[in-house]
Amino acid sequence: MLRERFLKVYANLPLNIRKEIIVVLEKVGPVSWDIAYLEIQNKTKTGEIILKKLEKMGII
Repeated sequence: MLRERFLKVYANLPLNIRKEIIVVLEKVGPVSWDIAYLEIQNKTKTGEIILKKLEKMGII
């Protein structure tokens, strides 16, 4: 469910916005929309953390 919500938001973003940082993770550092997309598409553990943080912040 979170994954689908993220993909819907991501698909509607202008291309230049996708390079902006949306979240900073302790072990990874700053994460842009593009990096978040790759992590979420590949279903990585980092992708799951990103999804949870974005939900908590009310972005998705």
